[in-house]
Amino acid sequence: MDWLESLDAPYAWLALGLALAVAEIVIPGVFLIWLAGAALIVGLLTWFVPIGIPLQVVIFAALAIVAVFMGKRYLRANPVVPADPLMNDRGGRLVGEVVTVVSAIEEGSTGRVRHGDSEWLAKGPATEPGARMRVTGHQGSILVVEPA
Repeated sequence: MDWLESLDAPYAWLALGLALAVAEIVIPGVFLIWLAGAALIVGLLTWFVPIGIPLQVVIFAALAIVAVFMGKRYLRANPVVPADPLMNDRGGRLVGEVVTVVSAIEEGSTGRVRHGDSEWLAKGPATEPGARMRVTGHQGSILVVEPA
């Protein structure tokens, strides 16, 4: 534990805070930033007030817990709204689009439809190949279609 006493506490806490902030940027998850803030506050506090390392750790733990719960409350009240809610929902992006039946859709079964350069499984009323259908929804990777 002698090495711990030899650390220059304010710089160690400030370095830890900056490292956690950089980690939050590299691995976003909106969690490490609260710990980074707690470490930076402890670093600034130890710069001005000489306190022992055990008390510094206790202050850091208390600030981290408070910061995480305050951050959780803030994010619940102000949710992050994505710029494109359908970014990772390929089937959802196709709702409203017109597709062409490639493989006949039989009643109660699936067929295949083409949109652009890709083919999708589709479910809907009985339809022959070449018919044009409109996508009304999706069930996983299966498109739900109706006559256009």
